[in-house]
Amino acid sequence: MVHIAIESDKTISVPFWVTDIHKFREWAHSDEFPELRRIWWLVGEVWVDITMEQIFSHVAVKTEYTSVLHGLAKKSDQGRYVTDGVFLSNVAADIAGIPDGLFVSHKSLELKRVRFLEGGESGFIELEGSPDMVLEIVSRSSVNKDTIVLKKAYWEAGVREYWLVDARKEPLSFTIFRYTARGFSPARKVEGWSASNVFGKSFRLVQEMSARNQPEFTLQVR
Repeated sequence: MVHIAIESDKTISVPFWVTDIHKFREWAHSDEFPELRRIWWLVGEVWVDITMEQIFSHVAVKTEYTSVLHGLAKKSDQGRYVTDGVFLSNVAADIAGIPDGLFVSHKSLELKRVRFLEGGESGFIELEGSPDMVLEIVSRSSVNKDTIVLKKAYWEAGVREYWLVDARKEPLSFTIFRYTARGFSPARKVEGWSASNVFGKSFRLVQEMSARNQPEFTLQVR
């Protein structure tokens, strides 16, 4: 079954032979896979988002998280944070696609909770397993995917923390969900601050208006 997130004049053709996560991964690494990257295998279905990402509430927010978390990971040398572009798969949770961001610790790589997969002459092209942290930023077309389907799937994949952000309107929503045996549990907030066990710091997302009357997002750390 193919789910199209939002109607558009664009079309996406999914090969008839893409019937499970293994076939989806094969298709995703082939020359026939569409350049559009927001195509997921989600628990038995192909999920396609053909909408453009909103500049301020999505792209700018994603850039802010990338800037802050990449810097933290590099400075602490605990692991590697990367923005969207990394193809992630977890067979046990039956998901494969490209998150808005993720963090993988050196320890998780050493314990083989995750591994980088090579793709012939293309170098490393896929991350398989359970990252320590995954980030998703909600857009109009991804509400169900991010808040319900992936939230459950990332827990089943054993992801330690799921960071979920919705900056489409005020008040902003930023929640760090922590893995527990019964599902994800939101970290308690104190004046908007949420503690991350993965990074060993607390974070808060704030929004202000710039001199040009455009929203500016800041991920504060302490």
